[in-house]
Amino acid sequence: MPLTSTQHALRSGASLISSADAQAQAHFLNELDQGELLALPFLFDFWAMPHQLPPEGDWRAWVIMGGRGAGKTRAGAEWVRSKVEGALPMDPGPCSRIALVGETIDQVREVMIFGDSGILACSPEDRRPTWVASRKRLEWPNGAVASVHTAHDPEGLRGPQFDGAWVDELAKWRKAQETWDQLQFALRLGDLPQVCVTTTPRNVGVLKKLLEAPSTVVTHAPTEANRANLASSFLEEVRRRYDGTRLARQELDGVLLADAEGALWTSAMLEGAQVVRPPELDRIVVAVDPATTNGKSSDECGIVVVGAVTKGPPQDWRAYVLADCTVQGMTPVGWAKAAIQAMERFGADRLVAEVNQGGQMVAEVIRQVDALVPYKGVHASRGKVARAEPVAALYEQGRVLHVTGDLVALEDQMVRMTTSGFEGDGSPDRVDALVWALHEVMIEPAAKWRQPGMRAL
Repeated sequence: MPLTSTQHALRSGASLISSADAQAQAHFLNELDQGELLALPFLFDFWAMPHQLPPEGDWRAWVIMGGRGAGKTRAGAEWVRSKVEGALPMDPGPCSRIALVGETIDQVREVMIFGDSGILACSPEDRRPTWVASRKRLEWPNGAVASVHTAHDPEGLRGPQFDGAWVDELAKWRKAQETWDQLQFALRLGDLPQVCVTTTPRNVGVLKKLLEAPSTVVTHAPTEANRANLASSFLEEVRRRYDGTRLARQELDGVLLADAEGALWTSAMLEGAQVVRPPELDRIVVAVDPATTNGKSSDECGIVVVGAVTKGPPQDWRAYVLADCTVQGMTPVGWAKAAIQAMERFGADRLVAEVNQGGQMVAEVIRQVDALVPYKGVHASRGKVARAEPVAALYEQGRVLHVTGDLVALEDQMVRMTTSGFEGDGSPDRVDALVWALHEVMIEPAAKWRQPGMRAL
């Protein structure tokens, strides 16, 4: 039964006090004794935003789904603390054996336990647990214990049993479903064992199934909900850079996005194609989809850098998307310079440019910037979808990988390319450039490749 934060009654005392006049605020503070003043910073119900407070009712899983910096970690840490202390109203019961589950041990330790919003930072000194590194667990003065488990070792959840669990960033785990299943078998103590899941949404099966379960409740908030605790420059920069993209909807608005119907590339496909660095490459090309106009409202000039390893038969070839150097609002000379700079930066051996719109002008502009640049003009005789489909097939075969870096806007366009066309405003110029680059290093050479035969004696 999904809920939004606006469906919960406002329980934040801080919101009430902040809306009062200065005289009422002073009266409130003056009425508190020394002990109450010292305790006030640790009364999370007083400070919490609606999406950070657990819903009432007999739920099994509470999913806090929000944008980056929306306060999910703090909510998870405070929920653990309140369960250990038995401080929640209408709670089914305190917990004494809790599982803390993250992707890796380091992430559990550095974010969930020792982080700025982690369990230790949220706990008052007289109730603060002790970290026992040798046993990978927290021990509270009242005897409660929280043990660390990771998605890299789902089998580690076999054997232990718990009456509560906090799961962080479930949607990004590689072994998410297996780990989640093992945790469910381990949550078997107490009258109503519960799990708090804090995650940025991703379109993955384990999260979608969890959200559909009748025993799941959800609170949700965008990054801006926690604006008071974030640097204003952070919000301004990420909004300026990513506003209007699928990534912003997911990472900042905290919205679970479904792939477009008939998408040539899916989110899962792209997530599985990530690598940290490429091997030694045999070829590197820069492909350009030139813009026909220049100005703030003009289409982008897609510039994408792709390398390839082409040893052995074509089925063994691999391509690596190295960079998206797309520009917008530049004159023809400006985008030509940007493309040639990308060549120099990555040591590319050829510049490939579509000439459907600009014709001979494209070659002349590029030669004007560098008369000796290795250049090849390509002409589109088929539609965008027809050209993109064989490239998408390479991804399905696992033969194209993305080098971790700034490929966000390119990938956003890719998941909006469908068998019917491009879903969105403007033109998929980045995808066009990607398609031309992969045609140059993979598809065209493979069509010409012949396995040499044994000559008969």
